[in-house]
Amino acid sequence: MTHPVPPQHMVTRFAPSPTGKLHVGHGWSALLAHDMARAASGRFRLRIEDIDGTRSRAEHVAGIIADLRWLGVEWDGEIIFQSQRLERYDAALERLRAMGLLYPCFCTRADIQASLTAPHGPEGPVYPGTCRGLDPADRTRRIAEGQAHAWRIDMGRAVARVGTVGWTAIPFSAPSIPRGDDYWQGERSHVATPLAHGDVVLARKDAPASYHLSCTLDDAAMGVTHVLRGDDLRGATDIHALLQALLGLPSPAYLHHPLLVGPDGRRLAKRDGSIALADLRAQGMAGDRLALHLRAGRFPIGIRLANA
Repeated sequence: MTHPVPPQHMVTRFAPSPTGKLHVGHGWSALLAHDMARAASGRFRLRIEDIDGTRSRAEHVAGIIADLRWLGVEWDGEIIFQSQRLERYDAALERLRAMGLLYPCFCTRADIQASLTAPHGPEGPVYPGTCRGLDPADRTRRIAEGQAHAWRIDMGRAVARVGTVGWTAIPFSAPSIPRGDDYWQGERSHVATPLAHGDVVLARKDAPASYHLSCTLDDAAMGVTHVLRGDDLRGATDIHALLQALLGLPSPAYLHHPLLVGPDGRRLAKRDGSIALADLRAQGMAGDRLALHLRAGRFPIGIRLANA
């Protein structure tokens, strides 16, 4: 295990997608990552994951910046925009193709859902590998005809190439923000199980790269040493550890925090109209006061930790 790193070398990040307004859960997560770096005299970076061309909006980028500044969250260096890094994603995909690890998938979501052979993994139905066995000539023809397709990784081949991989897990035990060396207590190695996720998509039909690929590449390029993100992405870390091994990238330590849920017990989400930071700001709430409460693990009425 390579951690702990010297405190002054710690780099954390916050990486929102500009597809809607940030809610209270986003603000709490940003403060966690920001304060984690500041407590260690490290660096905190901001990345905008704006390669979802159908939903990303410039006004949401401006809103993210305004919300973070309102909370008192300050980042180091320039903001990184994924839309400016497409060539790097293409290069990584080409490397994986050259290894014989990618194949085009022409299936629609309806095709996959209709499959009676789809097993279940940590995050629901796993792709049954329908297009994995297509004849190479048929693949070439369908691509030449312009048939829409994603690129999936042959997970079995990928795992066989690198063997067992793992990642460093740091437990999250309290809603308030720990200080200094508290972040390194209880650190342990976690053996990844990427096979359980099946042949995941690395390049979508409607986007140049999937979250798995773009996030893994960007964290490495930004020098991120500690990734703090929601517990819903714990399973994705198995896939990211595999990609790091395949592409020769460093592996940060991961701290997954609980999600926040509303009065109905459902996790906060942009699409559900959860309490937006922009709305609280417009109502005249003081950002420093909200930040103080979130740092102490006190959330607005009706909001609580998922496991509380």
